[in-house]
Amino acid sequence: MVLWIRAAICRRKLEKCPTIRPFEALIAAAAARLALAWEAESMNATGRLGIGLAAVGRPAYINVGRTQELPEDRGVEQMRHATWSLLDSAYAAGIRWVDTARSYGRAEEFLGEWLAARMPDDLTISSKWGYTYVGDWRIDAPVHEVKEHSADRYRAQYAETRALLGDRLSVYQVHSLTQESPLFDDAGLQETLAEAAAQGVRVGFSTSGPGQADTIRRALELEVSGKRLFSTVQSTWNLLETSAEAALEEAHTAGLHVLLKEVLANGRLAVRPPSALAAMASEKEATADALALAAALSRPWADTVLIGAVSPGQLETNLAATRVSLSEQEADVLARLSIAPDRYWRERSELPWD
Repeated sequence: MVLWIRAAICRRKLEKCPTIRPFEALIAAAAARLALAWEAESMNATGRLGIGLAAVGRPAYINVGRTQELPEDRGVEQMRHATWSLLDSAYAAGIRWVDTARSYGRAEEFLGEWLAARMPDDLTISSKWGYTYVGDWRIDAPVHEVKEHSADRYRAQYAETRALLGDRLSVYQVHSLTQESPLFDDAGLQETLAEAAAQGVRVGFSTSGPGQADTIRRALELEVSGKRLFSTVQSTWNLLETSAEAALEEAHTAGLHVLLKEVLANGRLAVRPPSALAAMASEKEATADALALAAALSRPWADTVLIGAVSPGQLETNLAATRVSLSEQEADVLARLSIAPDRYWRERSELPWD
């Protein structure tokens, strides 16, 4: 934007003074071209972003830095308003992918109501099945969600999702598929999932845990009637947890749409960034979250990078990532932040629900 303004000033000077030196005219023209290229690159990056509703569809979640951005009273109406405000801001910014799940409290309900009120016709909506929300809208609930990968659970939750989102549902994913999931050995469940694909809904899966890479590669091999079962994969990737990178690149090459989640490590990279990330952010006059998101966007195999913001303010800070570029040297520095996946997932499991 600054370059565009400078270019405009130069053009006005040229119009007022026909005797201006040709060299200055060349500078003005170059500045204008650079500004347009920068703006186009930023818009392209925004088009690869999506907004996730895990942290706004229920009163409690594990994201660090979340509670400060939400109303003190996290009742249903307050969280509905927070979700709508977030969706309005995301759509206005150019984000066109929204991700939710059956276990995200009332997120599908809030999203469905927003869709009916705003009626946008250019959104991709993805949701997930496999976990059930059991928190009863309590922050101090002893258990917030229960996992079950069965045909009965799928049918029930698919019907619930359809009732709330209707034909706006674009992608339906298995929630947190792991090597231990019974889905891998349940041919009947696989065939049931393929029925959704035959109805025009893309079938995908998300992954969690230290074995993400092996799960992704195994899931890529699943076929029903000679056709690959899954067409999307959503996995955790961030500067601390990069273990699935090679497998995700393989999935992208195989034609799957790759979504990255938890790119800020559930807020840890934004609120408690490693010293090297904080130092680089200071040097570049940027924020740690913008750098972490820019690193995710720099992966050419990442088709959609999901943002977990809970407020328009957080979203605006995150969107600065589209204006950040990383040099090869800076990328190397950030690559050294990666830790062992077992350690990463252990530390994640210790984050409190609040």
